[in-house]
Amino acid sequence: MALLQHTSGRPIDAARSTTTAPTASADVTPTSPTHKTPRTRTGRLWFGICAAATTLVVLIVFMAQNTRSVEVSFLWMHGSLPLALGLLIAAVGTAIVVMVVGTARITQLRRHTR
Repeated sequence: MALLQHTSGRPIDAARSTTTAPTASADVTPTSPTHKTPRTRTGRLWFGICAAATTLVVLIVFMAQNTRSVEVSFLWMHGSLPLALGLLIAAVGTAIVVMVVGTARITQLRRHTR
């Protein structure tokens, strides 16, 4: 019979030893650092709402600080408007152009894969 030396100095019979190695799944508990919360649509929605609110706050601050009026000429239109509004209109126009080009490219790729 094999004998194991215990840390207290007393010999222990290997056959009567009841200690087993812990399994990997037993180490993961809801409070352990390796436990991950699943990502859900509600969580993504919450993150999106927080990002949108932060963006709107930054936009409001930007518009409040840029109220000076500027002259704008575009094609046949001429006029003056607040600087922040002119930049906002330019940004929205650019975003629309990017969305149109992106939609056209996605449509082209979908047609190509069929």
